[in-house]
Amino acid sequence: MIFTDIIALIIVYIYVAAIFVIAESVLKTRPEVSRKFLHIMVGNMIFAMPFFSDPWVMVWFLTLPITIALFFLTEYSPINIENSVTESGHALGLFFYAGIWTVLIAVFTNYLWIVALAIVPMVYGDGFAALIGQKFGRVKYFVFGGQKTLEGSLTMFVVTSVMSVFVWMVFTTIGYSMPEFNLFAILGISAVATVCEAISYGGIDNLTVPAITSILYFLVAS
Repeated sequence: MIFTDIIALIIVYIYVAAIFVIAESVLKTRPEVSRKFLHIMVGNMIFAMPFFSDPWVMVWFLTLPITIALFFLTEYSPINIENSVTESGHALGLFFYAGIWTVLIAVFTNYLWIVALAIVPMVYGDGFAALIGQKFGRVKYFVFGGQKTLEGSLTMFVVTSVMSVFVWMVFTTIGYSMPEFNLFAILGISAVATVCEAISYGGIDNLTVPAITSILYFLVAS
């Protein structure tokens, strides 16, 4: 592990710790907002990925430890740790959220842009969809026993598309090797991610959406 990796790890850990403190303390009176705040803000780690010289540093010293820590905040943990963040949503949602980062980085070690774009719909799309859907959702529909709103689904598609373009531009600007920009692919994959989120029950969408999105981007780039 070289010096730049150590610096990157320190910065990311300080950032994540600060986000957890804010989510747990400042937003404690609104647990659902707290969970989505954490969901979205922690996702900004995708912008730190290109600055690691070795992607496995992120796996062993960042995403995997966070995944393990989040497991101990679920109801399945052998240790009871009270918190308002994980208790406000699906029991394993945040655990899956962190776990999929570990899997994707391990699988797409040489294609971190795929990891970033696969994380986008889970972080920003689903995060804002839940907030908008709960606040402004009027047109409701049910899939496999889960309730969704048309407003939330549209928000997910729009936010995922916009943020995917933004992430693509950021990675290109900082000099990360990227394939030729393809707006139609982004829109199409964003639509698939939206449908996948709609039909995924409970916190399982934190696994299914990034997994399917990553596969589609890999196929497009191949």
